[in-house]
Amino acid sequence: MGLEIDREDFEADDYTRFEARLRESIDVLGALLERPGFGEGRATIGAELEVSLVDDDARPLPFNHVVLAETVDPRLTYELDRFNLESNLRYGPLRGAPFAALRHECVGALEEMQRAASVHGGRVAMVGILPTLVQSDLDGDAMTESLRYRALSKSLRRLRKAPFLLDIRGEDALRLHGESVAYEGAGTSFQLHLRVSPPRFARAYNALQLATPAALAAAGNSPIFLGHRLWAETRVALFKQAVDPRRGRGASGALSRVSFGERWIDRALDLFTENVTHHPPLLPVVDASEDPRGAAADGGLPRLRELRLHQGTVWRWNRAIYDPAAGGHLRIELRAFPAGPTVTDMLANIAFHIGVAFSVAQEDPAWKEDVDFEGVHGDFYRAAQSGLDAPLGWPKALGGPDEPLSAPALIERLLPLAQGGLDRAGVDREDSAPLLACFERRSRTGLTGAAWQRRQLARAEATRPRGEALAWMLQRYLERSEAGDAVDGWDDPPL
Repeated sequence: MGLEIDREDFEADDYTRFEARLRESIDVLGALLERPGFGEGRATIGAELEVSLVDDDARPLPFNHVVLAETVDPRLTYELDRFNLESNLRYGPLRGAPFAALRHECVGALEEMQRAASVHGGRVAMVGILPTLVQSDLDGDAMTESLRYRALSKSLRRLRKAPFLLDIRGEDALRLHGESVAYEGAGTSFQLHLRVSPPRFARAYNALQLATPAALAAAGNSPIFLGHRLWAETRVALFKQAVDPRRGRGASGALSRVSFGERWIDRALDLFTENVTHHPPLLPVVDASEDPRGAAADGGLPRLRELRLHQGTVWRWNRAIYDPAAGGHLRIELRAFPAGPTVTDMLANIAFHIGVAFSVAQEDPAWKEDVDFEGVHGDFYRAAQSGLDAPLGWPKALGGPDEPLSAPALIERLLPLAQGGLDRAGVDREDSAPLLACFERRSRTGLTGAAWQRRQLARAEATRPRGEALAWMLQRYLERSEAGDAVDGWDDPPL
């Protein structure tokens, strides 16, 4: 998805050729998905872990290139802003102990990032948004030096024809204009990639959509941005607004490039087609070395580089991916969860999410006919805004009540589904049960990463100005995050 490009300025002909190639690619992909046996194979999971770099004062450290130069770990790369790094964790089978394997990958990557960062006085922070960010950290040359990022920022500004507007309201209210997509880089996430066979894709995707609000409600870890107390998972609102090319928030009918979706899907191809139909290209670089139709002939696997490049510039919270590797396959990328607070917390989020979805995917898909997609769409944003205080619905066809439940009450009902879904997927209970127990404790006690940050900020502000209080809070957060105990067990540090 992070395919590189070779220039940042484009002519009208570039867009014309690219759009034609996208339409051709949709036709080729449609035929490929009908090919017997395409994409079949064992289910696998992998992940991307994004982190921030901070200095001794818990302030952003914009040294990602020099930190990256300290390591030869092929999993590591830079991300959008100069204080971001990313690790592309290795894939493994879903059956057996996939979460133990991901834990091993996460811990190894974090240790290597920490080692490389320490050479330059840095430290790794796993948190949805750095609480110590100030506006100057995101202006000017905040973006990582990359043709792709410069081109992306230019293209979004070309469509918008005005600065990006951020307008987020929580306990405080934040309203400002940004000149580039660097504000999006303030948010870091833990993104799971789940390989799904094409015949089962629509069922799995719809089920994951349905399960997202409940999972997100207990996962919030981004309550503070630029010194403002905002949403439980402010990262959701920030990302949506920081790359939104629409003026007037879609008053013209244009769809946001960052979205939860518009409807339930009937087939995987729908997601690719909608992105091509509704969103103009941002990076119109045509791969002259491939003829997609010719590459797909006689059982071949086309790269479809243009379609993959375009998919990488439309940021659905649950995104479809075509990958020609490993015999060719489809994946669903789960993008809603923040980084941190600990590896255990991140794994607990995804265990609950995919476990519930696996159970729902086994049900008669007619459940979605009686479920208003807009209601689930609204629940997603309520969960991001209010966390465990959000009221959430669940389909009556799947045992839900007539009225919305509190998020903890719904999670309590869904935990057995999560365990059953993981069991049926072949995940060892020894691997899954401790993570679901962690998720249950967090939901029952209300001790999420967002709640801990807010409580410690309030304690610290009793004797310090906000800037100092935020730095104190983040230092204590990093100590506990590095110790590795799940956030529901974190204490109140001495003031």
